[in-house]
Amino acid sequence: MKKWMIFLAGLCAMLAAGAGTCLAAEAGGSAASSGAAAAPLWLCIPFAGLLLCIAVLPLVKAEWWEEHQPLVVGLWSILFIVPFALTFGAGTALETVLECLVNDYLTFIVLLFGLFCVTGNITMEGDLAGSPRINVGLLALGTLLSSWIGTTGASMLMVRPVIKMNSWRKRKSHIMVFFIFLISNIGGCLTPIGDPPLLMGFMRGVPFFWSMHLLPVFVFNMLVLLFVFYWLDRRAYRKDIAEGHKPDISKPGTEIKLSGLHNLIFVVMIVAAVILSGTLPSLPAFLNAEGHVRGIHLFGEVTLTYPAVIEIAIILLAAFLSFRTTDKEIRRKNHFTWGAIREVAVLFVGIFITMQPALMILKAKGAGLGITEPFQMFWVTGALSSFLDNTPTYLVFLTTAGSLGFTEGIATTLGMVSVPVLTAISCGAVFMGANTYIGNAPNFMVKAISDENGIRMPSFFGYLAWSLAFLIPVFVLDMLLFFL
Repeated sequence: MKKWMIFLAGLCAMLAAGAGTCLAAEAGGSAASSGAAAAPLWLCIPFAGLLLCIAVLPLVKAEWWEEHQPLVVGLWSILFIVPFALTFGAGTALETVLECLVNDYLTFIVLLFGLFCVTGNITMEGDLAGSPRINVGLLALGTLLSSWIGTTGASMLMVRPVIKMNSWRKRKSHIMVFFIFLISNIGGCLTPIGDPPLLMGFMRGVPFFWSMHLLPVFVFNMLVLLFVFYWLDRRAYRKDIAEGHKPDISKPGTEIKLSGLHNLIFVVMIVAAVILSGTLPSLPAFLNAEGHVRGIHLFGEVTLTYPAVIEIAIILLAAFLSFRTTDKEIRRKNHFTWGAIREVAVLFVGIFITMQPALMILKAKGAGLGITEPFQMFWVTGALSSFLDNTPTYLVFLTTAGSLGFTEGIATTLGMVSVPVLTAISCGAVFMGANTYIGNAPNFMVKAISDENGIRMPSFFGYLAWSLAFLIPVFVLDMLLFFL
């Protein structure tokens, strides 16, 4: 009975969220352009169905879900592709799916794969035990790193050391939840390297170091969340100690040993590849006579661009060199397996395919929503980024802001955008990816690696409850302090 209550509650919550998204998009009136941009609302059903499966099946049919994830993803993908093809034609359907897989999913999964491989070849050993102070220090370090090596890079680099140092703890799922809040999301707001939406802004004329304007919001959120985390972890730590759980420290003092540090070179290679992917498309050598980025033509208007090919090649080379130059004993100590990346690859290919109608509706009607104030931009961009890809969501509202006729602010290729509005859009897209497991690429990866290492992570709705309890109040304070 309890499982069915959880199922029904989850169903209602997800349907409400899906309906809210669709109705918000529908409010745009007649702003839709022609063709596939005017996707009907009912085509969003496969996306909502897949999200429901990700949220509910691990609760009611865990073993079946683990074994049949590819089947479920394939089913919901077909349930989108076939009706879409019947509505708009097979050619349009093929072009839409190819565009999604080639220009969105491919670079996404290659980046995640490369960082997963490289950071899996770095290990930390020693007697530094996971106490509240140590954990606060680790989370603060990872949060600061996120803006310079990306939220995905910092997450993959820090997740195994944090898990190892807290392996003796009984109560530790909250540590990984705040890890996702801070390192996998909020930490990426200070540079375009930190999170893809900011990189897209940089490609459209936002100065590289403009994101440092977000420093006051970043510092405020980091300090508040670290303060809350410290008291939660302190309470859990004392309970663990009282129950007889103690770290295995064989020697007095503190001894830390890092192995595989040469792999940091390959992390830098991957970060450089991401930066190149954002800068090369603006160079004349990569543009054709029409001003489009050169690449390999696949079908219709779908092109695998040469900057994307270069990015993919560098990342895969870094992963290959990392494995060739690192002793496999390091991976054994890290409990390295392919399970986490396999699960993310399977689930997100379905998410990327089935969310296309929702993105089409948003792109077609986002400008007609009547959203002009910074606090409105913050919440709408953030709410949609919690369930959709935050990069196209950011671009939709950046485009909307550029059309509002501002006379002062940041001059972008999409128009002049006021600093308060740009700040709100940027913070909403980056911060609120933390609201759900699917809100940002590293969230689900951190969950999967934690699960593999025996940490009982919250379910989809359990994690959502954590974000409602701890993140939303912080975002309300952000609105009151920075966006009103």
